[in-house]
Amino acid sequence: MKTRITEMFGIEHPIIQGGMHYVGLAEMAAAVSNAGGLGIITGLTQGTPEKLANEIARCLDMTDRPFGVNLTFLPTVNAPDYPGLVRAIIEGGVKIVETAGNNPAQVLPFFKDAGVKVIHKCTSVRHSLKAQAIGCDAVSVDGFECGGHPGEDDIPNMILLPRAADELEIPFVASGGMADGRSLVAALAMGADGMNMGTRFIATKEAPVHENVKRAIIAASELDTRLVMRPLRNTERVMTNPAVEELLRIEREKGDDLKFEDIIEQVAGVYPRIMTEGDMDAGAWSCGMVAGLIDDVPSCKELIDRIMAQADAIITERLARFQAG
Repeated sequence: MKTRITEMFGIEHPIIQGGMHYVGLAEMAAAVSNAGGLGIITGLTQGTPEKLANEIARCLDMTDRPFGVNLTFLPTVNAPDYPGLVRAIIEGGVKIVETAGNNPAQVLPFFKDAGVKVIHKCTSVRHSLKAQAIGCDAVSVDGFECGGHPGEDDIPNMILLPRAADELEIPFVASGGMADGRSLVAALAMGADGMNMGTRFIATKEAPVHENVKRAIIAASELDTRLVMRPLRNTERVMTNPAVEELLRIEREKGDDLKFEDIIEQVAGVYPRIMTEGDMDAGAWSCGMVAGLIDDVPSCKELIDRIMAQADAIITERLARFQAG
């Protein structure tokens, strides 16, 4: 399948693996890229330029296909060495970067000069237009369904994607609620040039996470995520567990007086305990409503091949029947 996204990134299928904390390691990115999609290494999981450079080198040993690096810009007291991380990406020969969080304008000139394509994650049309205006090559449009940070507008993809298509000139992919061939065809129908999957890729054989995490996703329904940190305007969609329910209790109790410090135990530093050690009650971890559509743990190649076969059947058979009628 050819779209503006496959042509821009030099990939076979218009499927991107989202950057995910403690999931986007070299093994994950290489498996997705080898299956014809675009794998993504999560830069902040590595933390330092030296560790990121090593992870990029490991991925290059595992695949000869394009892969990218996610670089999320967060408001923080102790900021990562962003200039060093940018250098590691460029010097590592990576030609695709997924940016997220704050405006990436300060790093775009460096990437542009190095011939790196930048796709920025956005949760609204206005942010997508801003990304286009500052020179991003593409955007990932994240609907309210998505795991992680859905923004504060609460617009689901059935509305957000057509609105983005109406306004944008650069290519975009759909993110949030994406799991199968039906998702891909729907995204294409609404004007996207592909799709980005996060939660679905965690439940794959190659995902470098504890088996408890994969089992939790398979066991979950579409009703098992919660929105936390809404009072702080830093909303995150996470999988429910006792720690998350306690977090929500604290939010209700504190009301307008809530401070990040009140919930730090449930959200700070929990990813290694969950993703690596499998302690599923350690705290809040990002998960999309799409968990309700996930019931197996295929390899990345099996998953992507299945998605493309299903998408092709929908386009050439099911939708063609309506036209013929």
